[in-house]
Amino acid sequence: MSRQSPVQEEKTVGKPRRRRFLNWLWGGLAALACGEIVWFAGSLLKSRRRREEKRLALKLIDAGMVQNYKPGQVIAITDGSFYLACLDDGSFMALSRTCTHLGCSVPWDEKQQKFVCPCHGSTFDRNGSVLTAPAPRPLDYFPVRIENGLIRVDISTPLRRGSFSVSQAARV
Repeated sequence: MSRQSPVQEEKTVGKPRRRRFLNWLWGGLAALACGEIVWFAGSLLKSRRRREEKRLALKLIDAGMVQNYKPGQVIAITDGSFYLACLDDGSFMALSRTCTHLGCSVPWDEKQQKFVCPCHGSTFDRNGSVLTAPAPRPLDYFPVRIENGLIRVDISTPLRRGSFSVSQAARV
């Protein structure tokens, strides 16, 4: 029977322990990585649900009093992510900020007095009608109600339209 020296015996005894430790370490790191992936996916879904609930909960937005607006004025309402346009006849329209071409955010250009899409150059007039393509249809709008001089906009669902109609604007 051959006997190993104490140094050789220590090496053979230490190897399985080290391997076992490394296996536990790799297993723990893999479990941690899986846990992080599950946590990340859950947080994405949870935040999306919260945003959707918040959006649906805020159906009516108060956009101010009628006397605060002048005919021809367009104001960005940040709470509802829309523009409130006071048309030349004193009626009001709430227009979506989303271009009907590819969904870019459309800013109001005060100098040119029109909405200009920065992505592909579509332009829209004050009531949201298309001036220059490639946008296929006017900007979507939200229903507006005027109650005791207070302008209220229902942002729960944007309404699609093919063209501008006087019935889309709220009158005092």
